[in-house]
Amino acid sequence: MIIAVDAMGGDNAPEAVVKGSLKAVNSFDDITLKLVGKEDLISNYLEDQSYNQERLQVINATEEITMEDSPAKAIRKKKDSSIVVASELVKKGDAEALIAAGSTGAAMSAGVLKVGRLKGIKRPAISTLFPTENKPTLILDAGANANAEPEYLQQFALMGQIYAKKILNRDKPKIGLMNVGEEKGKGSKLTNEAFELIDNDKRIDNFTGNIEGRDIFTGEYDVIVTDGFTGNVILKTTEGLAEFMFSLLKDALTSDLKSKLGAFLVKDNLKKMKNKVDYREYGGAPLLGLNGIVIIGHGSSDATAFFNAIRVARDTIKEQVVAEIASEIARDGEN
Repeated sequence: MIIAVDAMGGDNAPEAVVKGSLKAVNSFDDITLKLVGKEDLISNYLEDQSYNQERLQVINATEEITMEDSPAKAIRKKKDSSIVVASELVKKGDAEALIAAGSTGAAMSAGVLKVGRLKGIKRPAISTLFPTENKPTLILDAGANANAEPEYLQQFALMGQIYAKKILNRDKPKIGLMNVGEEKGKGSKLTNEAFELIDNDKRIDNFTGNIEGRDIFTGEYDVIVTDGFTGNVILKTTEGLAEFMFSLLKDALTSDLKSKLGAFLVKDNLKKMKNKVDYREYGGAPLLGLNGIVIIGHGSSDATAFFNAIRVARDTIKEQVVAEIASEIARDGEN
């Protein structure tokens, strides 16, 4: 299986991309990686490294899309940018997946404009894993569609169910609809209409109804469906709260000698807790609903994050998630 990687995307590119890719090709013998970007810069980090050059290739692209660029315009104008060249590989069938960090807008635009939506999919959705008390919960949409329609949320529920079964190994994923109350009829016109569509969709077999924000981290739900505006607010609020809490914890555990001794005694448990909420371990956010696999990485992704993004892309290819989504959409005759 062939995976294209935007080697210039993210705060730590291309070094982190190369290091994560080297680990991946040495860990998985069934993948070939195509690193797309400025060949001279990428090659600097490959010197003196031991790897199979047939399974880790560099494809030159002379332009970059920055955070200051308008994503859709840049995708159209910067035709030799790393993300455009990489997405063209997926579009032409020369790669099965694209991994891109940095500008989420650019990754989304490349996915929609270059890779293209699956037939019948009204809007793609960013799907993000959130840590919980036991197993991660998948939330979608996490930012692709600020203005949503009820039919979008219905399709998000279906795609989330497929992803949870295939990639998260949940036999019968429990699905909830984000709302301001659990009772049927609560919330906005959007959530009320989406509730009816999801509840009546025979392809979705474990929809339990409305849930509230406090239910996200309990681990009770496998998939949580919402619009992109709400999902992105949840994502950014969670990231900010995690940083705040760890900052408070660090201050409390280093304030005096007694606190430092206590911190030393529980350091292994603290490390486990930190790993559980570490975004790098989850491997990026798949943009579901496209005619190919696109994994969006965090802007500050390091080598570990890129390695795990490649792992997720590999699993998604192996489990034929795109074909499964296409099949389920076609089965209901949606267009």
